Amino acid sequence: MDPNVVLPLLSSVLSFAFAALVGDQWLRRRQPYQLVWTIGLLWYGISAGTEALGGAFGWSEPLYRVWYLVGAVWVAGWLGLGTAYLLARTRFGYAFALALVLAGLFTFLTQLRYAYPNAGAAPLIYFALAILLAAVVAVMTFRRDERWAHVAAIVVVGGSVVSAVMMGILQLPPPGYAVDPATHIPTGELFPGYLRLLTPFFNITGAFVLVLGALYSAFVFMPKRRLIRYTLRRDQPLPDWLLNLLKAPIAVVVNFVASLPRAATALVRGQLNSRVPATILIAIGGLIPAFTSGANRFGNTSGFFVGEFLGVLFLFLGFLVSIEVFSDLRLPFTHVVLRRRDRADTTEQAEAG
Repeated sequence: MDPNVVLPLLSSVLSFAFAALVGDQWLRRRQPYQLVWTIGLLWYGISAGTEALGGAFGWSEPLYRVWYLVGAVWVAGWLGLGTAYLLARTRFGYAFALALVLAGLFTFLTQLRYAYPNAGAAPLIYFALAILLAAVVAVMTFRRDERWAHVAAIVVVGGSVVSAVMMGILQLPPPGYAVDPATHIPTGELFPGYLRLLTPFFNITGAFVLVLGALYSAFVFMPKRRLIRYTLRRDQPLPDWLLNLLKAPIAVVVNFVASLPRAATALVRGQLNSRVPATILIAIGGLIPAFTSGANRFGNTSGFFVGEFLGVLFLFLGFLVSIEVFSDLRLPFTHVVLRRRDRADTTEQAEAG
């Protein structure tokens, strides 16, 4: 069987099933992050579905447009936005601000390196917007204003609308699509630079937030060993706060790695909070397609469909691990209970890892 059909078909089916389960959670609990993740998973399923159709029946211009708009631009951004809403009440807004700055910088450097045609002023505009929005998110996070997640939504929703308009008015040269001649996997080379540069902007922001948010959640619930201490309390002198802010990313990474042996011991003893392995699986699921889609963007397409499938598979496995804390597992959008569990901790973070 053709892997260019089977792999994206499996990714699409699994994404839609996953979206149904998370959407059912949203209908019951009405948490914003559940709705946003549902939308992101629907985009994932649609994107993979276009790849399966293109592999099975041949590519066309409409299919190619939907594939790039939904898959290359929207998916990662919406999944990352779900994490932003999940962690809106924490200081994770600083991480989102950092992700915006890195995405804007990388977008600008990408244009310098590859000189996409018809980019115009887009690299500078995207970079400037990233800096401005990052500053707003950072200030709101400092003030403990959880509405910074709404600013994140403005970035993702607004960018989605703008990219849809760009795609709608764009004229593509015949035949209206482009695929790698060796692997027959689609590439984005027909699109102008101002549209192609939205891909690293959205993907870096979304993937960074999704992965770092999952690892942050894992660290919160694992037994910790703090080799580097810091505090972001607002009542400390400004120089001390800035120093601690700069220290925080290094401290979190070092302390996370140092805590892994204790987490492994707790896992063997059956004492590890289920959210730790769940969120680590989710982090892996965010990392894999980030690497393979990045490679596809720069001409290495061979691992694209494999990475896409492994990404949604690990995300789904993380979800399945996390649902052990739920009171029941049922068919989506019904009252049919497949398995009932003893009710344990059902905090918002437990609901979806």
